[in-house]
Amino acid sequence: MANTAPSIDRTVELRCVGDWGQANFHRILSWLTQEFCDRAGPGSRTNILSLRDGGLDSPRQVHSGEADLGICTPAGLLAAAADGKEIFEATGPLPGLRCLAVLPQRDRMMFAVRSSLGVRSFAEICERKLPLRIAVSSDDGTNFIGYVSAQILQAHGLDEDTLRSWGGVWVRACRPEQVIALVENGQADAVMQEAIMTPWWRDLIESRTLVPIPVEDGPMGKLLPRVGFDKAYVAANFWSTVREEIACVDFSNFLVLVRADMPDDVAYLLTWCLVETRATIEAQYKHIPPERSPLSYPLDPVKMPRSSVPLHPASERFYCERGFLT
Repeated sequence: MANTAPSIDRTVELRCVGDWGQANFHRILSWLTQEFCDRAGPGSRTNILSLRDGGLDSPRQVHSGEADLGICTPAGLLAAAADGKEIFEATGPLPGLRCLAVLPQRDRMMFAVRSSLGVRSFAEICERKLPLRIAVSSDDGTNFIGYVSAQILQAHGLDEDTLRSWGGVWVRACRPEQVIALVENGQADAVMQEAIMTPWWRDLIESRTLVPIPVEDGPMGKLLPRVGFDKAYVAANFWSTVREEIACVDFSNFLVLVRADMPDDVAYLLTWCLVETRATIEAQYKHIPPERSPLSYPLDPVKMPRSSVPLHPASERFYCERGFLT
C-alpha cells in the first residue's frame, strides 16, 4: 500500500487532556494536534486541557466522553482500568478505553535516602526504626505516582502509620519536581519518586546527597502478582556514583488513549500522524541523550501498537496495513 497521507474533509474538533501544563504530555499533544489539523477540514480545531491533580481525571474524562483524547502513564498500571482495579477502583471499570499508540519512556519508581544516614536497604531502615521524613506524591485517589509510591512503601514496612510510630512522616506534594524539592530544601530525608532521567535525580545522586535503595524480593513477591508493579532496574553506571544496577519498580511508557467509539477516520488519521510524523517530536528531544530523555527515541512503529489497553480498531488496521502488527 502506498504511504499516502490520509485526510478528513469535514471540520473536526478534539478536546485533549494533557498534564499539568509544562511537561511532556502537552508537548506531545501540541505536535500531534498540529499534524492532525493540517490534514482535517477547514475550521478544525483542538484544545489541550491542563490538570491540577495526578492524572486519573484524564482516562476518566476520555471514557465518559468529556474528552476525546488523553495521554497517561505508566502503561502497566493502565491495564487495570478495564476491570476497575488498583487506583481505578475510584472510577470503576473503564472498558471503553482504547489506545492509539505507546510512546516510549524508560522510567522507574525509585526510593532513595540521605547518604548521611548510612543505610543501604529497606530492611536496615525498618530494623533501626528510622524516623524518616519521606517525600512522596500525594496518594489522593487521582495521582498515579502517589498511588504506586504508597503501595511500594507499604509493602516494605514503611507505611505512614508505622513510620509515624517511629517519629517519622510522609511529606507530600503533587508533581515530581515538587517532591524532589522537599529533599533539596531539607524538608525530607528520603524520597520515592519517578522521572529518574531528570537532572533533579542526577544532581542528588551524583552529589552523594542521596543513595538509591533497591526494592526487596519479599515485598516484591506480594506486589508482582498485581497489575502495574513489574520489577525493573536502573542500569549500573546510569549515575556516575552508582556502580551496580538497582532493582526498582517499572514506571514506563505513555499511552495515547481515546474511546472505542471515536470515528474510525479520526482515529486512523491520529495514528497515522503519531507514526508517520514521529521525526518531528523526536527532533524536540534529540539535544538529550536517548537514555536521559523524558521521551525515549527513536520511536519504533513495531513497538507503538504493543499496548496494555486494547487498540482502537482503526488504529489496529493502520498498524496491520503498514506491516507493523501481524
